[in-house]
Amino acid sequence: MEENVRTGRCVVAVDGPSGSGKSTVSRRLAIDLGARYLDTGAMYRAITWAVLRSGVDLADPSAVAKVAGETDLRIGTDPEGHSVTVDGVHVEAEIRGPEVTGAVSAVAAVPAVRSLLVTRQRDLAAAGRIVIEGRDIGAVVVPHADLKVYLTASPATRAARRSAEDATDVGATAADLARRDRLDSTRKADPLVQAPDAVVLDTTEIGIDQVVARLRELLAERGVSR
Repeated sequence: MEENVRTGRCVVAVDGPSGSGKSTVSRRLAIDLGARYLDTGAMYRAITWAVLRSGVDLADPSAVAKVAGETDLRIGTDPEGHSVTVDGVHVEAEIRGPEVTGAVSAVAAVPAVRSLLVTRQRDLAAAGRIVIEGRDIGAVVVPHADLKVYLTASPATRAARRSAEDATDVGATAADLARRDRLDSTRKADPLVQAPDAVVLDTTEIGIDQVVARLRELLAERGVSR
């Protein structure tokens, strides 16, 4: 940790289910720290978009892995302008659509896809300050992160937040989140899990400002400041 403070390097891992506030909190924290930001979920969504565009069977892991290996995925790490391109095509909006959302858990469960993207994620985390969000960051991607956080919230709160963001029916959103939670937490390869040494924050009753302030306090305790 002393070396990280001296060089300015700092890695923050933020995990948790959909609707827990990961993206908003991670972006805000990265801006506050003058750090890079990596949305690993966007990487899986981008590969899913490529797989759907290719027309291969989602149930064929070898075919899915082949598409992933041949896809030129580029992802930005600027917290105020997060760009994602697949084979030269900007797909920031497309990867948030219902078709990708419905298929991403299946694609993310393919071990070869996870291995490929985890390697990319570790490379991006190797230098400088970065806040990385996802589902297996503290446990798998960067197990030696300076701070590991697991954000959670009640299912009703998560569904309400996601429904408001996507302008969808709350009931349908709640059912979809439950489906994704089940798939993500039970997959064999790197499931959604709380790292043993992660700080757990329930965001059900607290706002973004309070969450970010708490994370800044935790980093200050570890000797990390702006």
